[in-house]
Amino acid sequence: MLYLAEVQKQKGGLLSGGSKTELKLLACQRSDQNWGNVSEETIVADEASKLNDGALVLVELSPNRQVQRIQEAGRPLVNILQNFSRQMEKFKLKEDEIDQWKQSLMFQVQELNRREMDMESRLEQLQHLETEVQSLEKNKQVVETSRQQIEKLRTEVERNRQELEGAWEHLRGEQRRFDELKADSSQGTVLDEAQSRLIADLLNRLSHGVGSMGILRENLNFAFEFVEKQQATLNPHWQQWESQRNLAQQQQGEVEQLSQALSDRQSEFQQIQNSLQQQITNLQLGKTQLNNKQEFSVILKEQLRNQEDLRQQIQTLVAMTGNRILEELVDLPGLQNLPLEELQKLVQDLQDKLGIDSSFVRDQEQELNYKEQAIQELEAKIRQASGQELKNLEAELAEEQDLYRMLNKSLRPQRNNLLKQEHIFKQHQTILLQRQGQSVPNFTGDSTINSESILSQIETQQQQQSYELQKLETEIQQLGADIESTQGEIDHQTHELESKRQEIKSMETQLLNLQTATAECWGRVNLYQEALQPIQDCLDGLRDKLQVISESLVHVQESGDSQLQTITQMRQTMQSLIPQLELLAS
Repeated sequence: MLYLAEVQKQKGGLLSGGSKTELKLLACQRSDQNWGNVSEETIVADEASKLNDGALVLVELSPNRQVQRIQEAGRPLVNILQNFSRQMEKFKLKEDEIDQWKQSLMFQVQELNRREMDMESRLEQLQHLETEVQSLEKNKQVVETSRQQIEKLRTEVERNRQELEGAWEHLRGEQRRFDELKADSSQGTVLDEAQSRLIADLLNRLSHGVGSMGILRENLNFAFEFVEKQQATLNPHWQQWESQRNLAQQQQGEVEQLSQALSDRQSEFQQIQNSLQQQITNLQLGKTQLNNKQEFSVILKEQLRNQEDLRQQIQTLVAMTGNRILEELVDLPGLQNLPLEELQKLVQDLQDKLGIDSSFVRDQEQELNYKEQAIQELEAKIRQASGQELKNLEAELAEEQDLYRMLNKSLRPQRNNLLKQEHIFKQHQTILLQRQGQSVPNFTGDSTINSESILSQIETQQQQQSYELQKLETEIQQLGADIESTQGEIDHQTHELESKRQEIKSMETQLLNLQTATAECWGRVNLYQEALQPIQDCLDGLRDKLQVISESLVHVQESGDSQLQTITQMRQTMQSLIPQLELLAS
């Protein structure tokens, strides 16, 4: 099983045979992405004797708690932290997505409730229109019944007219016969009683047929009154139709005006939004540059502090070397009395350990340089990126900077420990060479010369970085002022944009309501027209037919009056002739 452990060393005396190395277990890997705490436990591990005290390692233990494999924990820990950071970002994105879905669902519920209320209102209006349509259908049925009655009356009038025409034809024939009889009577020809009674009966029937025209006139007048009554019933509905049509035309004009005004507002809104988006992009770019410069400023300050600490440590080491204070760190008499073989082994162990630690520090320094190059590359990409790519690069830059600071901070004590190990190794090597009778190199002089050169280089770098830091702080102040000014403009434009958005939303709601009301109004107008126009056409047709019947009846009546006078004269003549005819017959 894999564990995260800390190297702990317990130093022993020179004569006791070296130090004891243990591993303090800190955490245990449960799965690929799951680590858990473990009870404090230490395991003796000689394999870790070449590692620094306090170093973090990954150790794999067998079931019987034996060390199987040890590796540095630096790179795996960095990977674990990177994975954890990515998981946190994904979790945050999921939370934002869930919040957006919640807001979308709330908006949909509100929209459904509003549409339900609109549907209920329209249903009530449709029910009202259905009631009016039913009333109009009843009126239409009444008109249809009246039309049938008028058709029946027209048929009856036509039949009576035909009978009257037939009677008149018969009367004309009888009149011709009467004229012939009159001519015959003047010549002495006489009628018998049956013929005289037949003539009288025909005259009575004609008088009665002409008199029945008065009944037809009364029925015709009644039909006219009924048609006018139905027309009076329809007139209010036509007036309401005209009113609804005028209202619909007025609302249609308002819809067109409001649509044009809404289009103008949307154009203004789009222009302000584009300007605001550009301002936000500039602000994000400025903030990115500010954050990068601030991060770089922090790195420069930290480097200055590290260089100052290193300079002081070098000066201290130089002073320690010059005053031979380092001799206190090494038991020189004990080394003089130590067997030569053990001294050689001790020097070899120190040399091996120094080589391992130097290699590890060089690897960490190289990793630190890689991180610095990665940060510079990301900063160059950020200056050319925009949109979502800019946000991703900013998050990656922040992650790389955190890793850089963490790695640089962990590397500082390792550098100091490496310097101490180097001086201790040189002391041991000097004693060994002296006891072997070999020449001893002058480490002090070289150290002094190297130290002076290193101190000079450090001071030069400090001056350059101080100048860069001052310049960077000036740029940070200028960027901060620019960002504050841009933020003020964005706040103003955001307020103006929100005001425009509310105005457009209000206008859209007003336009939708007006369009709905206009559509409903046109629907009522069309419905009224579809219901009223057939009834009106039927009434107009009935009125025209009644007018034709009336004119025909007037014509017939005028002819009947003139012919009635003739019949009356003929009756009087016949009545005066009948006694004579009877006398002649007797």
